[in-house]
Amino acid sequence: MPWQWPVGALCAFMLALVTTPAGVSGAVLLLPIQLSILHVPSPSVTPTNLTFNVASVPGGLLRFWNEKRLFNELTWLLVAGTLPGVIAGAVIRVELISNGTAFTLLAAGVLLPLGLWLALGSQRLPRTRRSPSRRARGWIWLLSLAVGTVGGIYGIGGGSLLAPVLLALGFSAYEVAPATLTATFLTSIAGIATYQILQATHGGAIAPDWALAAFLGAGGFLGSYLGARLQRHLPERSLRRLLGLIACLVAARYIQTSVQASPPARPAHATTR
Repeated sequence: MPWQWPVGALCAFMLALVTTPAGVSGAVLLLPIQLSILHVPSPSVTPTNLTFNVASVPGGLLRFWNEKRLFNELTWLLVAGTLPGVIAGAVIRVELISNGTAFTLLAAGVLLPLGLWLALGSQRLPRTRRSPSRRARGWIWLLSLAVGTVGGIYGIGGGSLLAPVLLALGFSAYEVAPATLTATFLTSIAGIATYQILQATHGGAIAPDWALAAFLGAGGFLGSYLGARLQRHLPERSLRRLLGLIACLVAARYIQTSVQASPPARPAHATTR
């Protein structure tokens, strides 16, 4: 519906503005807005979210490119893991968990630990620039593969899960942000292509809502560019604490929705004739 387009663009702008400095596209928080406010059907909401990533993330990447800090060793390591993972996740999303209740439970399972980590655990971690060892590269690749799979299922590209973990390993937000956003951008393209193939073989509402995605992408592009530009000036700890609290609230809402949607239990004395 037409009213969804400007509302979606405004929401996408605000989310990208706040989340880009932390290396997150905002899709992780845009998903519940699509489901609850914009009423995008599931599973079409997932590729729509990936389309938002493709359209909005280049705003931040353009700014990082201008600052000559877009590409680094961490960037290519993340891409090598998340790219095959997001393809596997898209297939799992369509084949195994296409019903709404399972999807909201999965969303809560991703958001709750992420929110708690951002709100509590990541605040006391040191921010030091480092070069990963060979062993560390292997673990980061495996982590990227797992996160890419979850990102393909959830429609977030994986950056929102990778960023706090990489900070825990000692990487600085200055280095993490361009790396995770680049991985998000490339894996989202792969995810969209996979969903389009699944659309051709399965039918139904699997393809993105292209009109809405265009407005989401336009708002996100502007927010992402401004967020990347303001990265050095925003209080990182306060921003992460705020994002963590929002993610926890959204997860709590998903759990409540799933419980309400569950069928009532059959009384113990009931029998089937």
